[in-house]
Amino acid sequence: MTDTVQFELVSPAKLLLSEDVEMVVVPGGEGDFGVLPGHTPMLTTVRPGIIDIYENDKIAKRIFVEGGFAEVSGTRCAVLAEEAIALDELNRDHAEARLQKANDALQAADNDIAKKDAERELRAAEAMLAACGA
Repeated sequence: MTDTVQFELVSPAKLLLSEDVEMVVVPGGEGDFGVLPGHTPMLTTVRPGIIDIYENDKIAKRIFVEGGFAEVSGTRCAVLAEEAIALDELNRDHAEARLQKANDALQAADNDIAKKDAERELRAAEAMLAACGA
């Protein structure tokens, strides 16, 4: 069995990252999960949060994802993310403005669809702001 997992991070526009990693920790819809070689296959949702990529028993990269899906096998983990930003590129002012805009949209929501969209954006903005302090 190999000592690495092939990790791919894909946005709607392009392949953002493709490399062999020791381990990756993904913010799953039901909680964070780590992927090591030999992981049980699964398909799951990804909530807004931070992906941690491990090399040499340490976190080598941290990437904020807005949400999406993950497909895992024993040798591969592919995350299809709505948006992905390296943690060191996050901007606190942008995150705070996004949070305010999401709160405003939630207050102005006049139907169930608008309310659900605003709540989803609010969760993403809150996670982005939290990631700014990580």
